[in-house]
Amino acid sequence: MKRTKIVDIFAPELIGQQVSVKGWVRSRRGNKHVQFVALNDGSTIKNIQIVFDMAKFDEEALKPITTGASIHVIGQLVESMGKGQSAEIQAETLEIYGTADPETYPMQKKGHTMEFLREKAHLRPRTNTFGAVFRIRHHMAIAIHKYFHDHGFFYFHTPIITASDCEGAGQMFQVTTKNLYDLKKDENGSIIYDDDFFGKQASLTVSGQLEGELAATALGSIYTFGPTFRAENSNTPRHLAEFWMIEPEVAFADLGDLMDIEEDFIKYCINWALENCKDDLEFLNNMIDKGLIDRLKEVVATEFIRLPYTEGIKILEEAIANGKQFEFPVYWGCDLASEHERYLVEEHFKKPVIMTDYPKDIKAFYMKLNEDGKTVQGTDVLFPQIGEIIGGSVREENYDKLMGRIEEMNIPMKDMWWYLDTRRFGTVPHAGFGLGFERLLLFVTGMTNIRDVIPFPRTPNNCEF
Repeated sequence: MKRTKIVDIFAPELIGQQVSVKGWVRSRRGNKHVQFVALNDGSTIKNIQIVFDMAKFDEEALKPITTGASIHVIGQLVESMGKGQSAEIQAETLEIYGTADPETYPMQKKGHTMEFLREKAHLRPRTNTFGAVFRIRHHMAIAIHKYFHDHGFFYFHTPIITASDCEGAGQMFQVTTKNLYDLKKDENGSIIYDDDFFGKQASLTVSGQLEGELAATALGSIYTFGPTFRAENSNTPRHLAEFWMIEPEVAFADLGDLMDIEEDFIKYCINWALENCKDDLEFLNNMIDKGLIDRLKEVVATEFIRLPYTEGIKILEEAIANGKQFEFPVYWGCDLASEHERYLVEEHFKKPVIMTDYPKDIKAFYMKLNEDGKTVQGTDVLFPQIGEIIGGSVREENYDKLMGRIEEMNIPMKDMWWYLDTRRFGTVPHAGFGLGFERLLLFVTGMTNIRDVIPFPRTPNNCEF
C-alpha cells in the first residue's frame, strides 16, 4: 500500500479511507484500553495521532514504541473526537522499523537548550523547532531561485576553490595537497607552491562576486547562490566560517536600480515564507518569537528608508547628544556597529533602512567613487533585530580609477588580470549585492543565533558531523 505523507493526510477526502503512514514517534500515552501515539514524518510541523485499541494489539508489541522510534502503521483515517487534531488513524497493523532506547535517546519530549541541541546536530532536525527551521530554509532557497528566474537572471556557478581574495581581508582557508609536515620554502621562508596541485596558493572562496561580475558583463543579469568561507576567529551569534551567499550582479544598473532590486528581492522572499510556510511560522511565532509574523508582515508592507551615511551619522550624534548611550563611538568615517544600525532601524525610523554613500576608507576597492572623492556608492540594507542583512554597491567600471584604488589599498593584483580585463574590454556600469542566506533565515525564523539556521554549523573549534 502506498505511503501517505502526514502533510497530505488531513485532506477531507481521505476521511474514511485506509491509509499507510511512516514516521518517528514524538510521544506515546494511554492506558490498558487505548494507546495514543503522536507520529511525525518531517513533512509538516503537525503530528498525526495514531489510536491503538488494546483489544486488538498485544501490550508487549507496543512496548518498543517510545519517543524516537520509527514505525509503519496502516489504519483507517477518521475524524478525531479529541482536541488538537481534526483527524486520527485507527491502527490496524503495526510494523516497527527502529527502536530508540529511552535511557540513551537524547531527544526526549522535554525542553532542551539550543546549546545542547547544537551538540546533537545529527538529531536536532527531529525536534519541532529545527524541523520548522529547515523546512523554511528549503522554501527560502526555492524563493531565491524563483525570484531571479522570473526576473530574467541566469544562475551562474562561481568557483569554490580560488586564487583571489575578493574582500582583500586575507581571512581564507587554504586548499593544498602538500605535506604540511615537510613544506618546501625559499630563502625568505616563503612556501614554494610549484609542486602543489594548482601550482600556486589556493583557498576556499570568500565570495563569488568577482567572477559574477565577469558573467554579468556577458549575460546581463546573473546570480550566484553557493557556499562561502571566512577564516575569521569570530564567536558571535551572527558569524559562521562556512555559510551560503546569494550574489546577483546586473550590467547597466545604477545606484537607484540596485536599491530597487535589493528591496524587491527581500520582500519577495519574506512574502514567500508568509504564503508557503504558515504552519512552521505559526509554531515559531508561538514558541520562539511572539512578534515574528507581525514583523515579517510589516517589512513586506513598508517602504524602506534610503539614507546617506552622512545623514545617518548626524542622527546617531543627535541621539547621543540627547542621552542615548552606545558601546562603540560614533563619528564620520567609523564603520557602524550593529547597535548603531539597529538604533536607526528599530528606534529612529522603525522600518528597514538602505544606507548609502559610505566613506571609501571603510569599504572594498571595487566600489564606485562618488564625485566628492570621499565616499563610494555602497549600500547596506539594515533590518530590525539583525542589523546589516545585505551589502552591495555600484562597481567602479573605470579602469584607471579602479587601478588607483587597488594601488591605494596595496591589494596584490598579479593574479587578477582577468578581473581587470572587464574594465579594458567593453566596460559597462554594473552593480550587485551579497546577502548571507543564514542572515535572511535568522530574520524569517526569529531564531537568535546563526548556528541554529544551518544544519551543521562550522565555527572556531567546531567541525563536528
